Amino acid sequence: MANPIALPLYEKIPRKNTLQRLFDILIFFLLLSLLIYRFLFLKNHGLTWLLAFLCESWFTFTWSLVISTKWNPVDYKTHPDRLLQRVPELPSVDMFVTTADPLLEPPIITVNTVLSLLAIDYPAHKLACYVSDDGCSPITYYSLVEASKFAKLWVPFCKKYNIHVRAPFRYFSSNPQTFGGSSSDFQQEWKRMKDEYERLSHKIEDAVQKSVPSDFTGDFAEFSNIERKNHPAIIKVIWENKTSLLDGLPHLVYISREKRPNHPHHYKAGAMNVLARVSGLMTNAPYMLNVDCDMFVNNPKTALHAMCPLLDSKSENKIAFSQFPQVFYGGLKDDPYGNQLVVLFKYMGHGIAGLQGPFYCGTGCFHSRKVIYGLSPDDVDSVNDNTINHNGEKTANNILSNFGSSKELIKSGADALKGKTDPPPNLSNSIQASYQVSGSGYEYGTSWGTKVGWKYGSTAEDVHTGLMIHKRGWRSALLSPNPPAFLGCAPSGGPSAATQQKRWATGLLEILFSKSCPIFATLFGELQFRQCLAYLWILMWGLRFIPELCYAALPAYCLIANSHFLPKVQEPALYVLAAIFIIYNVYTLSEYLRSGQSVRAWWNNQRMSRINTTNAWLFGFLSVIFKLLGISETVFEVTQKDQSSDDASDAEAGRFTFNESPIFLPGTTILVVHLTALVVSLLKLQPPARDGHGSGLGEVFCSVYLVLCFWPFLKGLFGKGRHGIPSSTICKSTALALLFVYFCR
Repeated sequence: MANPIALPLYEKIPRKNTLQRLFDILIFFLLLSLLIYRFLFLKNHGLTWLLAFLCESWFTFTWSLVISTKWNPVDYKTHPDRLLQRVPELPSVDMFVTTADPLLEPPIITVNTVLSLLAIDYPAHKLACYVSDDGCSPITYYSLVEASKFAKLWVPFCKKYNIHVRAPFRYFSSNPQTFGGSSSDFQQEWKRMKDEYERLSHKIEDAVQKSVPSDFTGDFAEFSNIERKNHPAIIKVIWENKTSLLDGLPHLVYISREKRPNHPHHYKAGAMNVLARVSGLMTNAPYMLNVDCDMFVNNPKTALHAMCPLLDSKSENKIAFSQFPQVFYGGLKDDPYGNQLVVLFKYMGHGIAGLQGPFYCGTGCFHSRKVIYGLSPDDVDSVNDNTINHNGEKTANNILSNFGSSKELIKSGADALKGKTDPPPNLSNSIQASYQVSGSGYEYGTSWGTKVGWKYGSTAEDVHTGLMIHKRGWRSALLSPNPPAFLGCAPSGGPSAATQQKRWATGLLEILFSKSCPIFATLFGELQFRQCLAYLWILMWGLRFIPELCYAALPAYCLIANSHFLPKVQEPALYVLAAIFIIYNVYTLSEYLRSGQSVRAWWNNQRMSRINTTNAWLFGFLSVIFKLLGISETVFEVTQKDQSSDDASDAEAGRFTFNESPIFLPGTTILVVHLTALVVSLLKLQPPARDGHGSGLGEVFCSVYLVLCFWPFLKGLFGKGRHGIPSSTICKSTALALLFVYFCR
């Protein structure tokens, strides 16, 4: 029998993907052959042919990035049982939960996430949970105080009966026999726990309806006369594991950082840096987990899985963070908004894992504190407390010189870099210093947000921070245990989904157009070339609207002006186009079917790809252009979060919703333009073809295909309420469509 000490804590297993590679290359060569054909006959055709050539050149370039990214997919297999045998004392973990708006992110969702974190299978005295409330809401604080009381019952119950699902709302939505047992003692305790949780839910619900949980006395005095964007820091130790009990309750700390109107607060990145500083003073754990407020722990052994690559001797100085895929619970059937990301993570995610490692996704990620503080792989051994030398001391001093004026924070930072963990025996001893580092002006004159901590300058602070970590030469690991480590809720409405997509496109383009561009990171840093291509693939999402919008306009233009941009039936190149269309769609459909998705889910994702690109990503691009021109700053827009249910019987579930936002204007215009073009073609209202070659069946097919892609908008033209496109948007779209027809003529 193999010695467990000699066995690795994780394995990196390559996936077999020979067939996938063949299809990828086949599509690439078909695209290249189409481009060659276009180029050779460019002089014989007009502007439409040139535009098609440019758009298809972009599609070919994008596909080459996809091929590079997906070429070497890997799976990480972790062995937490070996970890427990090999590591006599597990390292401490500070767990961060971020929330920003009690209306868009209801406190009951945050509470369930916190309860699931407090109950994970990990020594309680090694854990501390910090909740950042950027909304400075007394209701959120009240909810956490009440949740800490329930946690004293919930955590022992989970560990006694080895409950797998440790978010109460999710657990109690199922039959008790499903997650626990059938003994009479268990049944009684299950009913007691459910009653206690329902009381907790009612208390929080009552507080939300009253808007204030108390009369702002005692513990709530600091919340009186608070303005959300203008208030001092509030830090509360809700629960402290003073006796350091192994099976007790982890520390629970509430933080609302100081905000002032004239001081930039840098949205989520700013909140994460305050959490890093305050936790550094209070507990200074060598590892940090961050989750969004809706992302609860679904696998109680998550922390043990994460530690396997971080603590393995062969990768301890190579892997900076363990990232878990985003998986969603209670999602709408067939993914009508195309935002459940199942296939994206399975193929692109595991492909990136085979390079320098997955991107940091902003939630469900375990970080090394010394890496977040700015340490490079080459400097890890030199600053270690046991082997520190002159160069190591110089490196540590360079990093700490950018920490700010807090002597306590500098000392804790020095300990973290050296691998020492000697936090104060009492959390309250660090309160005063914590207020100092939570101040709105603390970061002035420091490198927080640039060289230290989470990076500023983009609303996609997660990808930005991960890119800068990879630039220093670190790697990362993508872990996909069964069951999934975390579950969250995906936006369940048109406006929410569009807001999320716009924010992503905005943040990604901000990185692309900055000094942090991955091209510079490869030329002047340690970012690997293919990892650079993978970053370019995602960062250029916001640019894709340009070729997609042009390509979408071409069939409509050709039908109205009686021109053509596709080869004629008698030309062999038409078969190349048909082959690309058929092979690509069959190929992507097979990916969805192999991932356990339905044909309907595949189609929903195909059409949402068109909708997101021409709507949300267009507005993301405009936001960045306005920022670069100095007209306005980008804004971090919080996405509406709901406790989704698995009940798919709701007749309205999955129906596309709209609002007055201009984000739906481009999509509505595209639909109206193509409907007009089809009517013009059907009624033969086109002018005579200039070169004797007018529009044909190819252009009609493309136009019909786009109408099918924008089918939710077609239904929205005749819908009512939130399922209907507002009349003001329809009027504007009609005017733009008429203008387009006029210019076509």
